[in-house]
Order: sequence, then C-alpha cells, then structure tokens
Amino acid sequence: MDIRQISPTYAVSPQIDVADIPAIAAAGFTTIICNRPDAEVPPSHQANAIEAAALAAGLTFVVNPVTHQGLNMEMVESQNAAMTASAGPTLAYCASGTRSSIVWSLGQAATMATDDIIAATAAAGYDLAGMRAQLNTLAAG
Repeated sequence: MDIRQISPTYAVSPQIDVADIPAIAAAGFTTIICNRPDAEVPPSHQANAIEAAALAAGLTFVVNPVTHQGLNMEMVESQNAAMTASAGPTLAYCASGTRSSIVWSLGQAATMATDDIIAATAAAGYDLAGMRAQLNTLAAG
C-alpha cells in the first residue's frame, strides 16, 4: 500500500485491497473514497468488496468513480461532501492516485492558492502543473 499525504486530512493511494483495510484504519483514516470505476478491476477489488471490509472495520466508505474523460464538477462536489462529512482523515484511491489528486485539486480551487494546490500534489508525487489554467479559472469563480 502506497499512501501519499496531500493535506493534513486527505491522502491518496493506488488501488487498495481488502487486506489493506486494517492498516488504513490503524493509520487513523475514518473515510475511504473509491474513485476507481468497477469496470477497471476484478471482482475482488471492486467497490462492494472493499466497502464490506471498510464497514466491518468501522470506516465510512464512499463510491465516487472518476474517469478522466467523464470528470465533472458533480464528482468534485461529491468528493468535497465526503471529505467534509468525514469524522477524520480521508483516504481516496484510484489506479495510481492521480485521479484522486485531481478531484481534490479541483475541489480546493476556491479555497487554496493554485500554487499551493500544485505544490501539495507535487510533494506527493503527482505533477498537476498542467492544470494551472483550469484551477485559476475555478478560483476566479
């Protein structure tokens, strides 16, 4: 498992496994967001399998499947709502963590400086500098 901290309350990861849930809970996460569509993974890694393990461990689980082609502001708002409702830190996962970083970045555009968003994701290993114009546009309202 490769958890990468983006902010004090939000981290991203590549695909997680049912066996990772105890370590995720032990790390203090209270919410897991699945940003990976089920069509990309075998049944053992689909949202319902991960969700069952997360719920059994007392974690909140949110399904918000994101594709690069289908990414829209409704997905961003859903991500933000899940983070806001979380009783503690949130872990979001997808194939590599990139989509989870992008959705977070778009959701922070109204409250964080673009440079700070890009620096936070870069520090976690995700180069989103190519999103600067889009983040600036969202920040401008």
